[in-house]
Amino acid sequence: MQPLIDNARRFGQRPEEFARLAEGQSPDVLFITCSDSRVVPALITGARPGELFELRTAGNIVPPYGSATPTGETATIEYAVQVLGVKHVVVCGHSHCGAVGAVVRHDDLTAVPAVRDWLAHAADEPKCSDPSDPTVAEAVQNHVLAQLLRLRSYPCIEQRLEASHLQLHGWYYEVHTGIVREHRAESDTFETLRGDG
Repeated sequence: MQPLIDNARRFGQRPEEFARLAEGQSPDVLFITCSDSRVVPALITGARPGELFELRTAGNIVPPYGSATPTGETATIEYAVQVLGVKHVVVCGHSHCGAVGAVVRHDDLTAVPAVRDWLAHAADEPKCSDPSDPTVAEAVQNHVLAQLLRLRSYPCIEQRLEASHLQLHGWYYEVHTGIVREHRAESDTFETLRGDG
């Protein structure tokens, strides 16, 4: 903990670098990813403060839309799209994901009932031909696609997509290599990121 405290103390000694942030935020990207401590969106993307609006959930799960039962996740997505006007939404899954692994392995989660209920409520079991694979790559990639599909059911997302004001992106991050792959609709595969937007 002490190294984190020391860095936080030094971080606040550079106010001139952050003064413009007091004027507001206008990120172009909503980045939805897992709460896993090995996944650091700003480190992966090189984003500076104000460039990413982040939503982190166990298993990068997008809950079903339901205005009768608002959630923090739903509010975050709606705010990013409707108020901030983000132009891109990235759902980024990662290798070695404990949440997705627990789902495909049918782990006993009785000791963590909130986790069990979150995973049961928010995720269909992703297709996985080898649940013993520690990376759970296939399952995570299928899970990312399921979350993108679920996002499309949000009215604010649907409206912005229809107006061509929003793009959805599916990413898969390998924690053991640092490589990021994107889903390419034309081949329905996850391939190394390319630089065309």
